[in-house]
Amino acid sequence: MKFNERLSNLREKHNYSKTQMANMIGVSLPRYANWEYGYNDPDMDTLVKLAKILDTSVDYLAGKVDNPVSSDKDVNGDLDDMLDDARSFDGKPLDEHDRELVRGILKRIYSEK
Repeated sequence: MKFNERLSNLREKHNYSKTQMANMIGVSLPRYANWEYGYNDPDMDTLVKLAKILDTSVDYLAGKVDNPVSSDKDVNGDLDDMLDDARSFDGKPLDEHDRELVRGILKRIYSEK
């Protein structure tokens, strides 16, 4: 599947209009529509914005992977599993509040990469 088809399918899946997408990204409607028609492609910064809005990865939009699920979801699932298994740190027990703090810090670190 080509970029324009993936973009169009995800937009429709999220029930966004082309106008809404253009407004959320900060481009004109004709410019956005040209991406869906396959006339041209967005730059990398815009591709990142599209991926965030459509809850997918840049790799999926670019056609490098076939799974539309964002890798952030996979990481969050792995992180949740790891923290659920964590019982202590440095010999001290971790309560739910501590695990939530660690989860937030790790997510922030990961999102900055």
